[in-house]
Amino acid sequence: MKTETLKPVMGYIAGLLFGLGLAISGMTDPARVLGFLDLFGAWDPTLMFVLGGAVVTNFIGYRLVFKRTAPIYGEAFQLPTRQDLDGRLIGGAALFGIGWGLSGYCPGPAIASIAGLSLPLVAMLVAMVAGWYVARKVA
Repeated sequence: MKTETLKPVMGYIAGLLFGLGLAISGMTDPARVLGFLDLFGAWDPTLMFVLGGAVVTNFIGYRLVFKRTAPIYGEAFQLPTRQDLDGRLIGGAALFGIGWGLSGYCPGPAIASIAGLSLPLVAMLVAMVAGWYVARKVA
């Protein structure tokens, strides 16, 4: 099989693993996220362990990957080159955090939760798509 054919397949496999990890860890349940944010109520530390596991996995993974001269299914690594903070980045991060805190969903778990569609999930997905549209028009 050609590299061009395998690249999207590997992307789908990575997405499937990510979604499976979200489902197994319970992060598709917005109550878990909201419970993590409820510091003075029924605090649920589950999200901290999931995020910690992600940091450790990425720390190890990046060190293994960058021992290679190029990715397996690509010509070169595609890394961000900008390192400055601007209003768009800070505003986008703030909107992301506000949306996550209000709904209990971030985009990955929201998409992984589509099978159990509910009204709050639909509202979040509509707001997310509207945000993408507005961001493209403003940029």
